[in-house]
Amino acid sequence: MPNYRRPNISGGTYFITQVTYQRETWLCGEVGRKALREAIERVREKYPFSIDAFVLLPEHFHCLWSLPPNDQDFSMRLRLIKTYVTKHYGQEIAINREISLSRQKRKESNLWQRRFWEHLIRDERDFALHCDYIHYNPVRHGLCTNPQDWQFSSIHRFIAQGIYPANWGRDGSPEIPQGIWDE
Repeated sequence: MPNYRRPNISGGTYFITQVTYQRETWLCGEVGRKALREAIERVREKYPFSIDAFVLLPEHFHCLWSLPPNDQDFSMRLRLIKTYVTKHYGQEIAINREISLSRQKRKESNLWQRRFWEHLIRDERDFALHCDYIHYNPVRHGLCTNPQDWQFSSIHRFIAQGIYPANWGRDGSPEIPQGIWDE
């Protein structure tokens, strides 16, 4: 197995993508939303972080998290969120997928992919590009025509706060460098 090392910068901001196991589409259901919201709230009580941007899609989510100074452990937070959802809502979500022997040995369920994607945000431009990526993602996946039509997105907060104009993204895809679309 490769010796992959994630960047760990105290007080850093991270773009994170987490996908459900075998891309099962349970996240946008009532129970999935409740479970994820509750898990995030519980984890933030003990391990604070801010959610700068967020979009929830049926089988994955993208977010920007900023950690407090002197704290760099975004991986632990995501692990705790996934564990909470699995432990407290796994049976209620009731995914009917066989669990592989490898996952059984690791005592993993069939709710989440084991790994996740992360990117350390380098500067304000990188932050803005990833916000755009997050908010345009439902359109890109064919879930809606305009970013504002997707209810499970922080775009509504961005518009209310005047960060984005009310019609942001309605005239087509924002200009995002090709590498980001691959995340």
